[in-house]
Parts: sequence; structure tokens; C-alpha cells
Amino acid sequence: MSKDLSAESSQPRERTRYRRKVQRCLDTLGRMLADGHFSFPRRQIGLEVELNLADEKMRPSMSNAMVLKALGNPFFTTELSQHNLELNVPPRPLAGDSLLHLEQDLLAYLGEAGDKAGEFGVQLAMIGILPTLAPSDFDQKWITNNPRYNLLNDRILAARGERTVISLDGAALPGCKPERLRAYAESILPEAACTSIQLHLQLAPEEFAAHWNAAQCLAGVQVAVGANSPFLLGKALWHETRIPLFLQATDTRPVELKNQGVRPRVWFGERWITSIFDLFEENVRYFPGLLSETDAEDPVEALESGQAPKLSELRLHNGTVWRWNRPVYDVVDGEPHLRVENRVLPTGPTVVDMMANAALFYGAQRALAVAERPLWTRMSFQAAEENLYAGARNGFDAQLYWPEIGWIPPDELVLRVLLPLARDGLRAADVTEEVIDRHLGVIERRCVTRRNGAWWQRETVALAQRHGADRDTALAVMLSRYLELARTEQPVHTWPIE
Repeated sequence: MSKDLSAESSQPRERTRYRRKVQRCLDTLGRMLADGHFSFPRRQIGLEVELNLADEKMRPSMSNAMVLKALGNPFFTTELSQHNLELNVPPRPLAGDSLLHLEQDLLAYLGEAGDKAGEFGVQLAMIGILPTLAPSDFDQKWITNNPRYNLLNDRILAARGERTVISLDGAALPGCKPERLRAYAESILPEAACTSIQLHLQLAPEEFAAHWNAAQCLAGVQVAVGANSPFLLGKALWHETRIPLFLQATDTRPVELKNQGVRPRVWFGERWITSIFDLFEENVRYFPGLLSETDAEDPVEALESGQAPKLSELRLHNGTVWRWNRPVYDVVDGEPHLRVENRVLPTGPTVVDMMANAALFYGAQRALAVAERPLWTRMSFQAAEENLYAGARNGFDAQLYWPEIGWIPPDELVLRVLLPLARDGLRAADVTEEVIDRHLGVIERRCVTRRNGAWWQRETVALAQRHGADRDTALAVMLSRYLELARTEQPVHTWPIE
């Protein structure tokens, strides 16, 4: 979603017109794919980073409008809650030392934003879920002042017909019993608790299916190794609690529709694909429109006149189906292109940790996508989905399924299989050895030590509680120390437990 929406977009007549336009856009996309309307001069990557704002007491700071105004940087924008920001980094090639320059650019952008926020006593927090959030932070009044956010909130709640329900059972802290969370919210703001890094890769149409299938295969190990979201509303829950929380926060299904097997809008999918068209077609077939805004363009007429159609309605609809690996159609400088958007990873803990996660993903995805015998021909789709939830729930303690190996912990899978694949994939993409060694070296040491952001947060809170702190105090102390260590830009596996 990239534009403001009018209240009229929820009217029945407009929704009917919108449905017809979405279908016409889908037909046009099919024609573009069949007739070869996509150019692919070079492989481009892009990055989005969602951020939290925290005040001096480590509570969420509802100040994004103030910080954005002071910052005045067009690469930063709002997100759903007033305690969120988003950074959109300009795209660039994958080859060469581009990942190293991307790391440097991220440090510069975030440093500038951190300095401006600091003028108001606010800190940027690169963390999957801000651990000091309270139920009151999910009040609808904290939705960012933008019509599209309020309309999205109203449409999701109206479709479900009842309050947002958050129901989770946790993975126990060291020496403690498992914890449970049962909470309700009168808005979709629990979604805003989930901050992620989103990795984009531009692809030729004929490459898309293999890269998307590969990304699905990698999702479970990505979240297990990169987990950084173990706390929500004072409870120790999954190592990557973002995964179930995002699903529940945006769920438009009441219990009866869940029982009927209706698909959730936060969706892993249900099958391997042979074309990007499969994904857009499923989105149109299975999910009703939430934001029914239409524009004046006739996509067929635009295509026949030699223009790249915007396909605005299809893109808007696609933006309200939150696949963990999302297909993207976009037009830049009059040229249409396709991207896969990887959405499973949390933000943080540091820029170098995020770049290491990106290098592992881009490299292993490339290697799997061009393999002579595709991995997904030897692995059920359900096994890939189960890996996602196992990795999110248990982090390094998970057991993941991998063809010809069987059940294996994520650290061993990465060290034995995925790191060599990632090196091969990055070399095939002409990434320099310096970049490969730097970023994949971080992943290697993280797996050897079995320490990621979720591990550090859980151990630090457990230690504080053993020293007599209550949970709220322990979380605030942990977050304060987390922000101090993040500023050192030392990767999380080196962080001490104090």
C-alpha cells in the first residue's frame, strides 16, 4: 500500500467495481507474462527496515510524526503505529561489494535518524518486538494519522466482527515453566508490534518460481537462526513471536471460518508454484478486497498503447495478503518488473547482523534456485511450512526437516549445508570474496555459538530475574542494555550476558 485511501472505498458499489478491476489487472498481468513484456537488465536488491521508537524509560514513544518532520529524509516514512518508522533503502545490484556499501548506507541512515530522535529523548530500537509494550499501546488512538491505516483497521475488524485475540503458548525461559498469553485488542495495532527487515530481489519472469520456491524452503531456518522477538506483553513466548502474532493480529476470520478451513491473510501458501502468476491468481481467488480503491487507468488500454500498466488495484490487493514470501509487481521509470519480497526476518539486532542474514538468504536462495535437481521436488510443501513454525517457536532448539538428512537442528543445517550453498550462490552472483567472508562469517560464528538476538534477550531477562528483578523491570533493563550493545555494531553472538 503506497497511497492514501478514501472512506468511499468501503462502499458496496465501489467494492464491486474494484473486484472487476482487480480481475482485469490480473488478466493483463497474464498477458504481459505470456508476451514477454518484462525487461531484466541486471539483478537488483532492495531493503526495507521497520523500526521502533523508545523513550527514556524504555517504553514505546508515540512520536513518529515529530521525528519524521525533524529528519526530513524521504527514505523514512511512517508505519501503522505512532511508535514505528520505516526505512526504504534505494535498490542496487547484488554483485560486487554492493552488500558492503549497503551496510555502510544503513549505518549512515540510521545514525542520522538516531541523532534526530535523540533530540527529543527518543531512541531507535532495531528489535523484532519491543519487549516493553503494554496492552494500552494497542489502543486505536495510537494508529498513525493516515486514512489508509484507519481504514485498514476498520475493514479487518469489520470482516472478523469481533476483537483481536492474541493466544500464544511460549517456549520456557531457562529454569522456568512455559508461559501463556491470552490478550484482546480493540484494534489491529498488535500487528505494529512486529517489525521486520524485508529483502527484495528483482527477477526475470522465468526465474521467479524457482526463487520463490527456494525462499519457502529457507523460511524455517531463516527465523531459527535470526530470531529476535521472544517477548510480548510481559510474557516469554516464541523465539520469533512475530510469526504467530502477525497472523493473529491481521486475521479476518472468526472462529467459524477458521473451522471451515478458510485461508488466513497472513499466509505461507499451500503449494509449490510454476509461475508468479500462480500467486497473484490465488490472492484474487481466495481473498476479498479490504481496501477497494480504484483509479482511472484501463490496464488493457495502457498495455496496448505501449505503456507499462500500473495495475493499481492488483497491487493494492496484493498488499493486503501478507505472504511470508510475497510476489511484487512494480513500475519504475516506465519499466515493469517483478520481485520476490522475503518478509520472515525480524529487525536487528545490529546492521551487520541484518546484512549477514541477507547474505545467507540471497546466496542460499540463488544456489537452490539453479540446482540441477530442485530441493522442492524432494520436500513436501507442508514440511517447509512446519519448518517455519518450528524455527519460530524454538530458535536454535528447533528440529527442522531437510531432504536426504531428515531432522536436524538449524545450526547444524546451516554449517553443513546452507553456508557452502550460500557461498556458491553469492559467487555465482559475482559478489566479492571480501563481502562473502565478512557476512557469512557472522552467520558461521552465530551458529557455532548458538547465540542470536532471541537467545541473548531470554538469557539476560532470566539472569535479571534470578537477581531479584520482576519481569517488567527485567525487560526494561534488558532493552536498555540491548540498545547500548547495538550501538557498538558488534554482532549479537559476541554480546555478553551481564
